[in-house]
Amino acid sequence: MAKLYFYYSSMNAGKSASLLQSSYNYQERGLNTLLLCPAWDDRYGENQITSRIGISAPATGFEKGVDLFELVTQKLTQNVIHCVMVDEAQFLSKAQVYQLGQVCDEIDIPVLAYGLRTDFQGEPFEGSQYLLAWADNLKELKAICHCGRKATMVLRLDEAGDVITEGAQVAIGGNANYVSVCRRHYYLSYHKQPSAFSN
Repeated sequence: MAKLYFYYSSMNAGKSASLLQSSYNYQERGLNTLLLCPAWDDRYGENQITSRIGISAPATGFEKGVDLFELVTQKLTQNVIHCVMVDEAQFLSKAQVYQLGQVCDEIDIPVLAYGLRTDFQGEPFEGSQYLLAWADNLKELKAICHCGRKATMVLRLDEAGDVITEGAQVAIGGNANYVSVCRRHYYLSYHKQPSAFSN
């Protein structure tokens, strides 16, 4: 029985690199992968999954509201698919997470979804919330804070490098706009005071 996997972390943990490596491993064995990414994330070009270490691969872009079960079913009329892999999975809707579960349960194709767990305000993304609830397997990929601790939070920065505490949940950007930090340094930077739980 195929499973739905969610690989989650803060930024700069190698999620896209891990996805591309997994896809390469499938293809090296003569198996076909379907790579999916949000169509509106065009930082590195349209319909492209790119890791900050410099590797990339073309992907099928999907818009908000697209039925991913129908998309995969349609792609199956063109070619055999052995695994579906989704980059930036935090941007999925609740319905799309359910549809990816259908891909596993009704077509028996495994789905590997990669995404952030929380936004710059420490709130869960919709896609991540339901992947954490519904995925068969959860895998944490680890990023490192500047202090050496595990980075679990993300800060959004303005052009001057100051922490932004308000704004839209989604603002596409890279290392210049976001930094991954541990929970302690998130509270120190975001709230300008230590966490109530920090030493």
